[in-house]
Amino acid sequence: MARVGHEIGRSGSVTVSQEQIARFADVTRDGQEIHLDSKAARDAGFAGPVAHGFLTLSLLSAFAYDAVPRVEGQTASVNYGFDRVRFITPVVTGDEIAARFILEGVEERADGSLMLVLDVAVSIPGSDAPVLSALWRILILF
Repeated sequence: MARVGHEIGRSGSVTVSQEQIARFADVTRDGQEIHLDSKAARDAGFAGPVAHGFLTLSLLSAFAYDAVPRVEGQTASVNYGFDRVRFITPVVTGDEIAARFILEGVEERADGSLMLVLDVAVSIPGSDAPVLSALWRILILF
């Protein structure tokens, strides 16, 4: 519990490709043109096609595997949900993004599991503004 309020990890970066965006659009059936067409994205005021906010959010699992230390004796971790999610700055095709995790809380549960509350910020390295901010709950099973 001594780490509550402190950064517990930073992930490596991932470059968001147009292929990823197109595959995500196909799987989720969200083919809005700003994600798939450069001209439509520019006409809407973006520098190029933008990643779906939910694509950026879905990368949190990979970032967590990279950055969040396992708890001793842990058998699994389960995405429990979000208390807050904000999509702050668009992620444009080719942007590199990475995540920072701060441990906001740990709740011991009656069944012996732990609920971690993580303050997550996803950003483009070298940029001041985060692209995503979330308060994420992960259930740790033993």
